[in-house]
Amino acid sequence: MHIPDGYLGPYTYTAFWIIMIPIWYYAGKKLNAELKSKQVPLLALSAAFSFVIMMFNVPIPGGSTGHAVGGAIIGIVLGPWAGVISISVALVLQALMFGDGGITAIAANCFNMGVVMPFVGYYIYKLISGNSEITSSKRVIASAIAGYLSLTIAAFCTGVEFGIQPILHHTAAGTPLYMPYPLSVTVPAMVMEHALGFSILEALITALIFAYIQKTDTSILYVETSEAQKKEMKKAVTA
Repeated sequence: MHIPDGYLGPYTYTAFWIIMIPIWYYAGKKLNAELKSKQVPLLALSAAFSFVIMMFNVPIPGGSTGHAVGGAIIGIVLGPWAGVISISVALVLQALMFGDGGITAIAANCFNMGVVMPFVGYYIYKLISGNSEITSSKRVIASAIAGYLSLTIAAFCTGVEFGIQPILHHTAAGTPLYMPYPLSVTVPAMVMEHALGFSILEALITALIFAYIQKTDTSILYVETSEAQKKEMKKAVTA
């Protein structure tokens, strides 16, 4: 999932910087408005958690790596906007300190893992779990599916970004200047490697952490805090 330098051309990585800067700004504002004091330490822990599990990566044919991210569970517990910040912090530190992911590709990596994953994970979990009890097994299953699909979809996005490079950047003779493989190679390589391996790991990690939270303190879940805030607002309006 970590895209190195030299695989995305300037059109692509510049576009992602333009996309991500306002997203980071808005995410910061959302955190100031929504994040409770008891959740602040969890934000730091989520960034550290994502940082650690992403370090266990395996090379994938075509120029990237595969690994779990933790994006879905962070989105479910702290909310998708918190996921943007925590995963982005982890990715920036990895790129600057360990060379894991390129400097020019930071914004692209943050979009794939820090935006796609927490948002896809959160909304899939919310859709599947519906109005079920917070302690029900349906919620655990929903979290697992959310984890699986969030990483698979993020891998698809990465494959597309790779595959469009020969179209965007090539010599007059048609020789690719950056990623040399077309969509027919990059998308299957990224999606299959994750769907048959790393996404399963992501699903297990998400489900195990969610099940633990179910038994300890469900009040920290973003869905629960959001519902509580809505109830408080309704009471204030009626009063």
